[in-house]
Amino acid sequence: MSQQTIIVEFSIKPGHLDEFEALIREHARRSLAEEPGCIRFDVIKPRLADGTIIPDTIWLYELYQDMDAVKAHESSDRMPVLGQKTGPLVATKRLIYGVL
Repeated sequence: MSQQTIIVEFSIKPGHLDEFEALIREHARRSLAEEPGCIRFDVIKPRLADGTIIPDTIWLYELYQDMDAVKAHESSDRMPVLGQKTGPLVATKRLIYGVL
């Protein structure tokens, strides 16, 4: 099976970036530590070509061993709790799946 990627782009409500970032970094850490199929989980503050950080934006780059690992991640007991905590902080979310 092919490795699977998930890319998530979050636009965060003004004034909530630090709180969101702390929550999502802990989620990334736990995903890597607790999910054997999670190969990589990066939390990215995107920048423009001139180095300017795009305000109130966080991207996630996640790499999984296969689709079963993606399904295990998405059905983790942590996901509903994370959604409850981060949902009020997020203005928009775009989720993109890919195959390597």
